[in-house]
Amino acid sequence: MKRLAIIGSGDLGQQIAYHASSDNHYQVAGFFDDFQQKGILKHGYPILGGVDDVEQVFRENGFDVLMIGIGYKHFAVRSGLYDRFAASVPFGTIIHSSCYVDRSCKVGTGSVVYPGCTLDMGVEIGNNVVLNTGCVIAHDSSIGTHSFLSPGVRVAGFVHVERGVSLGIGTILIDNIRVGAGIRTGAGAVVINDILTPGLYVGVPANFKKPI
Repeated sequence: MKRLAIIGSGDLGQQIAYHASSDNHYQVAGFFDDFQQKGILKHGYPILGGVDDVEQVFRENGFDVLMIGIGYKHFAVRSGLYDRFAASVPFGTIIHSSCYVDRSCKVGTGSVVYPGCTLDMGVEIGNNVVLNTGCVIAHDSSIGTHSFLSPGVRVAGFVHVERGVSLGIGTILIDNIRVGAGIRTGAGAVVINDILTPGLYVGVPANFKKPI
């Protein structure tokens, strides 16, 4: 079994470690975290060093694949770390065994698909994406690189979500729409038209609330 290292030992990193181990995807080697002391245990796994140590520990055979446990509150950091290491360190992918993923789907490296998700025919998930518990992505839709979908998001068919999008818990996207890069939605938002201007959208139907 390959050994997984995770950047970030907070809540998201802990969840990735838990699903990687309990669902038999990877053996967890430990975390990289600039805010923790090297060698201490977090969630039962060692801190391997800081972010600047990633490539050296990999070269020394300290782990086999990498994932990023930094969440939607730090999108620029999350995407920057993936872009920094993608050419030099292999990234892992976790798709929980309880999910339905059609064989025609494509899921990128560094992505995590939490328990109970459904990915229908022709769905494409980019690199470094988080699909939280119970997300449903209908046929022929795509989720852009570095995006983060909260629990219970529903995406209808022929929807295109661009990079770095954060969809709040319970968000619904109707069919044949586009969500532009850098957009956020609040809890329970219902998107019925293209939304392209970066910012926060809330309500039913979802309307622009403020820039972010």
